[in-house]
Amino acid sequence: MVRLIARVIGVGVETADMLVHEILSRGLRDRRAVARYAGLTGSPDESGKRRREKGLARAGSARVRHGMIQLAWRFLLFQKDSALARWFQARTADGRKATRKTMIVALARKLLIALWRLVTTGEAPPGVSLRAA
Repeated sequence: MVRLIARVIGVGVETADMLVHEILSRGLRDRRAVARYAGLTGSPDESGKRRREKGLARAGSARVRHGMIQLAWRFLLFQKDSALARWFQARTADGRKATRKTMIVALARKLLIALWRLVTTGEAPPGVSLRAA
């Protein structure tokens, strides 16, 4: 699994090792469980009829959460032509800093799910460049 993830350009061996040992080697059932375990989901605040998001949930692995956010920034540098990077650039076209901060967490969540799919099904994310085996 570590070698498979490390084949993605922009992901190092140490990052791949951390991801495999912390989250990807566990038997998580679906993409929502993966994102929830990593702590990359929202924290809902429901009071009466008022519903809103309070930000990132504190539940989950802080190590994976921090690592995935750093990996998401690095992914944007190395995988400029991937579908995920194009999605991020389209969403942050307004150039506001707050938008970029919010969307990098969403990109980290999407990237983690894409790496989980790569490990479980062998399906590479669209447009992502891989190193030769």
